[in-house]
Amino acid sequence: MTDRLPGDVIGLLRDAREVDIETRPAPDVPPHRTTIWVVVDDQGRAFIRTYRGPGSRWYREATAAPAVALLSQGQRIEVALEPATDPERVEACSQALRTKYAGAGGLRGMLAAENIPTTLELVPVPPEPPTGSDVVYSPSG
Repeated sequence: MTDRLPGDVIGLLRDAREVDIETRPAPDVPPHRTTIWVVVDDQGRAFIRTYRGPGSRWYREATAAPAVALLSQGQRIEVALEPATDPERVEACSQALRTKYAGAGGLRGMLAAENIPTTLELVPVPPEPPTGSDVVYSPSG
C-alpha cells in the first residue's frame, strides 16, 4: 500500500479548486510554476493529471524530479509523485475529476484517452537515506 498524505493536507487539496505545482528541469535551475487541478478520491488519495499530455512542461519536469511542491492557500506542500497507471487508481482519479470539475471547460481534456497515462498519485516525500557521515560502523565479531 502506498503511503498517504496527512489528513490536513488531504483536506486542503480536497477543498482547493486549483493549486500551483512547482517543478524544476534541474536542481540548479529556478523553479517553474503552473496552475493545475488536484482531486482527492473517496479513499483519501490525492491525484493530478495533465490535460496537455505527457509533453507538457510541468509533467515532464515533475516526473523527472524526485519531489515537487504544491502551493495552495499560502501553504507549500512538498510531495513525491507516483505513476498511477493501474485501472483502479486511474478510474478513481477520473471519477474524482468528473465530480469536482463537472461542467468545467477543461474536463474533457482531463478525461481524454491520451492523457490517462499522465495520472499521478501524490504521496509523502520519502525520508532521506543516511549519508556516509550518518552511518556508524560496528564491526561484528
